Amino acid sequence: MAVWVFGGRLGLRGRVGACRLLCPRFQSRGSQGEEDGDGLQSSSKAPKIPKIYTKTGDKGFSSTFTGERRPKDDQLFEAVGTTDELSSAIGFAMEFVTENGHTFAEELQKIQCMLQDVGSALATPRSSAREAHLKLTAFEEGPILELEQWIDKYSSQLPPLRAFILPSGGKSSSALHFCRTVCRRAERRVVPLVQMGETDANVAKFLNRLSDYLFTVARYAAMKEGNQEKIYK
Repeated sequence: MAVWVFGGRLGLRGRVGACRLLCPRFQSRGSQGEEDGDGLQSSSKAPKIPKIYTKTGDKGFSSTFTGERRPKDDQLFEAVGTTDELSSAIGFAMEFVTENGHTFAEELQKIQCMLQDVGSALATPRSSAREAHLKLTAFEEGPILELEQWIDKYSSQLPPLRAFILPSGGKSSSALHFCRTVCRRAERRVVPLVQMGETDANVAKFLNRLSDYLFTVARYAAMKEGNQEKIYK
C-alpha cells in the first residue's frame, strides 16, 4: 500500500480530511486519472471507482501519516501491523462472544475503535511530525482509565485466582486468551518506539492494560458459560 492503512480503514475517528491526506485511494486521480504512473484514463461520464491497490508499495516502502517513506519492515510498521493483527484477532473472538450472548461484546468493538486510534498514533512518528500531526493523532489517557474500570468490574465477579491458568475455558475464553498473547506482542513492538521517543507512552500503557482486560474477560467468559478452566499442575 502507498500509505499506512490500518485494518483496511484509516485510524482517525471520523476525520475525512485526514483520511484524504493519509490514503491516496480516497483522493481524486486528477484530470487524467493517473495514479502512480498507471496511466488510467478517467471519463467525465463514468463514475470514478477507487482502487484497493495503489502499487506505491511494490518496492517495499510505505508512508507514515507525516509523509515519510520507510521500509515496510521498519519498527514502526511492525508495531502498526501487529496492532492490526490484534484487532483482527479480537474480531474473530467476538464471533464466539456474540454467539454466547456476552454483554462485553460492545466493549470489544469499542476496543477495536481504540486500536484504530493506536494505529494513528503509531503512524505519526514524532521525529518527522509537525504539531498539527501530533494534535490530530494524540492518544489520550481516557481509554486506559476506561479499561481499568472494566477490569475492576469483571474482576469483582470472578473467584480468586489461586493458580496459573492455561488458555482454556471454551471457545470464547480460548479466543480471548489468544487475543491477549497478540496484545502482548503488540506491546513488545511498541515499547522500543516509546523508548526512542517516536510515540506517546500512553500507547504502550493502553496495550499493557488491554492485555489485563483480555485475560479478565477470558476468565469471565469461561465462568458465565459454565466451562472449567485448566490449571497448571
